[in-house]
Amino acid sequence: MQALKGRDFLSLLDLSPAELAELLELAANMKSGKVTARCEKILGLLFSKASTRTRVSFSAAMYQLGGQVMDLNPMVTQVSRGEPLQDTARVLDRYLDVLAIRTFAQADLETYAKYAEIPVINALTDWAHPCQALADLMTIKECFGQFSGVTVSYFGDGNNVAHSLMLGCAMMGMNVRVATPPDYQPNGSVVGKAKTFAGDRSEVVVTTDAIAAAKGTHVLYTDVWASMGQEAEADSRIPVFQPYQINSELLKYADPEAIVLHCLPAHRGEEITDAVIEGDQSRVWDQAENRMHAQKALLASVLGATFEG
Repeated sequence: MQALKGRDFLSLLDLSPAELAELLELAANMKSGKVTARCEKILGLLFSKASTRTRVSFSAAMYQLGGQVMDLNPMVTQVSRGEPLQDTARVLDRYLDVLAIRTFAQADLETYAKYAEIPVINALTDWAHPCQALADLMTIKECFGQFSGVTVSYFGDGNNVAHSLMLGCAMMGMNVRVATPPDYQPNGSVVGKAKTFAGDRSEVVVTTDAIAAAKGTHVLYTDVWASMGQEAEADSRIPVFQPYQINSELLKYADPEAIVLHCLPAHRGEEITDAVIEGDQSRVWDQAENRMHAQKALLASVLGATFEG
């Protein structure tokens, strides 16, 4: 993956389908131990949003590569006092080797990338969650052995997770269906890009019909109904999103061998039932683990690590 050395990863659109496939293959080989990497570099985590999986998985990945991690909590840096993003970016560029940012606006992430020469990684914005999509795709490949012929159905809010999932599935040639309430559909430009990637190989469907999206699908995927920053809307969203809950009834419409994914954290009893997330078809914990393996491959690639195997 030398082609990724020094490059930013702000969304899946920063990769070609071939590069994405190769990165996923590298992640699988690193997970299995077929390939190892060494990279004694410093990763900075600049997170304006709460995090469990992203923070821990990035840290574990960097430590396993032989590097170090600096937690740049905005509340204890000058960012919280209004230092311009471009000034912070220029300074961090002099101290770090790679910077992972978890923030609200995609534009802020792009500002850091513009003014820092080191690789900048999107660890989540309101528009995209590409690192999550890497783990999602890796998990799907593990379960089905291939992408061709697989249908992925997402239920809930057409948010950042939905955006990255749509793009990733389309880039890998999978069918993707997104079922949302009428006023919560994914961004039209993202849908258009996904359809372009899909071409004649696969289909991209946006619908308000949860049952139609579930019929015959191989993967049922959901996320919380109110993302970070939308907490005030959480209660009012429940009745609107209730028809999109992944539960035992919805699972009956899917392929008998279908799996269930959730990016976590889960609000059990809302977007997914306790019985489903703890059921035999759940692959949620494998999916969470794969965050670390996928990000390890990403970090090793953008930092130009030494590979063996």
